Amino acid sequence: MKIETKCLHEGYKPENGGTNALPIYQSTTYRYDSTEHIGKLFDLTADGHMYSRISNPTVAAVEEKIASLEGGVGALCTTSGQAASLISILNILKAGDHIVSSSTIYGGTINLFAVTLKRFGIECTFVDPDASENEIQKAFKANTKAMFGETIANPAISVLDIEKFASIAHRNNIPLIVDNTFATPILCRPFEFGADIVVHSTTKYMDGHAVQVGGVIVDSGKFDWTNGKFTEFTEPDESYHGVVYSENFGNAAYITKARVQLMRDLGAYPSANAAFLLNLGLETLPVRVERHSENAMKVAEYLNGLDKVEFVNYPGLKENKYHVLAEKYLPKGCSGVISFSIKGSRENAVKFMDSLKLASNVVHVADIRTCVLHPASSTHRQLTDSQLLAAGITPGLIRLSVGLENIDDIIDDIKQAIANI
Repeated sequence: MKIETKCLHEGYKPENGGTNALPIYQSTTYRYDSTEHIGKLFDLTADGHMYSRISNPTVAAVEEKIASLEGGVGALCTTSGQAASLISILNILKAGDHIVSSSTIYGGTINLFAVTLKRFGIECTFVDPDASENEIQKAFKANTKAMFGETIANPAISVLDIEKFASIAHRNNIPLIVDNTFATPILCRPFEFGADIVVHSTTKYMDGHAVQVGGVIVDSGKFDWTNGKFTEFTEPDESYHGVVYSENFGNAAYITKARVQLMRDLGAYPSANAAFLLNLGLETLPVRVERHSENAMKVAEYLNGLDKVEFVNYPGLKENKYHVLAEKYLPKGCSGVISFSIKGSRENAVKFMDSLKLASNVVHVADIRTCVLHPASSTHRQLTDSQLLAAGITPGLIRLSVGLENIDDIIDDIKQAIANI
């Protein structure tokens, strides 16, 4: 099936006479005929659901669909994108380990890596994603266990050279984790360019309607966890009667361990109802992302010609520094998120945003409705001035998430707000 068809038909297969829509299995508990079967569940030798902190039939159907969309061997849904990023790292790193990350990632993830992971005893070094391979290599240490980047960075709207990052990671025998939130698998599938693990904030385009927070981790099944650097996959897990993940689960070792070990202990699993709502968003994802990209391209071209705009970051623009990478990794479009900087002070940016009538001033992005945000004073407020600049954020930078409204209405709203500066 092509990806548009997968969005509708993967994950849930109705039985004869069954419901055509994905059912909501609103239950914490599953009943079995024998204690022997339950014992096999806890030994990880039988299929089935133990408890909804680890798996649920509704959520499992959505996980199967997302894994298929990304081209992976399995997926694990979480209660947020931040939870997905955290679990993706904790599944392979422990105290004393090190991660290398792009500096132009989402501000919340920067804080997660730089502050919270540090408290866990995990160190992170941030690198300029546009630097040469040799320069980035200097950040690696003997204890480096993972590399991280975003396909389309939030809010710098830079494009990651996935093949370059994958080459560096694999040269060091570690996996590349890519946050594919803004691109979605409709516009880019990082596994096709060498990524090993993909994470999403499903709160964004996958949901699309701003109705539930969620995240997902997808395993490509391609990384060799037996290369000697990841003993947690090759040595017995005493919390599961000595199971060895690489031996018992083969190329699904990573995602299985994430579920039965990390999710079991952290409990960041979404509800059946949340997964049901996410599935509704996934069913229309290809149509929405195409329209978001079309509208955003027209808005970017309009903003690019305004005297009061300092610069526009959108890879679809031919003069954009990431346009060549966008043609390679994002040939179907660059999603609906634009960042641009109003000339002058931070106050000018605030004046513009407060003058908008159609676009909403909200702490969200990738919604069906057009919305705006001032990153320096909101989502990235915790960053220092140097970190803001490293993330490509100027005082006048505005993140504009272009919605599905008529393009003339969106541009008219921008026009009247610009006139108020």
